Amino acid sequence: MDGRSPVLKARGLVREFRGFRAVDGVDLDVEEGGVHALVGPNGAGKTTLFNLLTGFLKPTAGSVLLDGSRELAGKPPEVIARLGVARSFQITSLFAELSPRRHVELALASGTGLGWRFWRSDRALDRFAPRAAELLAQVGLEEQTDVPAGALSYGRKRALELALALALDPKVLLLDEPTAGMGVEDVERTIELIRQVRTGRTVVLVEHNMNVVANLADKVTVLQHGKVLAEGPYAEIRRDPRVITAYLGDSHAAR
Repeated sequence: MDGRSPVLKARGLVREFRGFRAVDGVDLDVEEGGVHALVGPNGAGKTTLFNLLTGFLKPTAGSVLLDGSRELAGKPPEVIARLGVARSFQITSLFAELSPRRHVELALASGTGLGWRFWRSDRALDRFAPRAAELLAQVGLEEQTDVPAGALSYGRKRALELALALALDPKVLLLDEPTAGMGVEDVERTIELIRQVRTGRTVVLVEHNMNVVANLADKVTVLQHGKVLAEGPYAEIRRDPRVITAYLGDSHAAR
């Protein structure tokens, strides 16, 4: 540790749903420049925690600080995104007839503060074409910039979704199950993509595929019943008897 404050810090986060605590007093330190994975069995509270960090849920109690001082808890998602914390969704929502290039141009335009008025003017959107091309190349879509998004494979749609998040130039990028539903080839491609886009930013990911976590994560937080069960490097976490029992299964203990 070098004494720096975490780029994203949660303290005492609680989220109740009709008396049930889905997140129950979670403390979380996300170090700048690292990849931090949130894992746990179904119902552990990781998606709820993810939603609290990104403003899609308001906490019942607790705080979320960006850069040690800027309170995020309770702010709407669009404000949090403008502050530098961008999210890629587990369920991809794209306009089927719109090209990847246009998707990214619109995302870039939305970040200028001029809103979605650019939608009405193709010429105005064209100013973002060079940067859109760079982002699409970064996620491996340079050959598919002008095809309808609906024609992309599932894995390529997820790549486009990542480009949309990167268009906001986030300091912290949060990825929700980035390899969910993918075949082996797309999983390997996504691992490499995340390795590339982590340069110069911090990544937080919710991920069920422990091979992805092993390949990417500098730090792992394991949740169970809304609480932090264990935390540390993957090499330590995978050998923790509590984690093996709760989530990983005995077969992971010897890997």
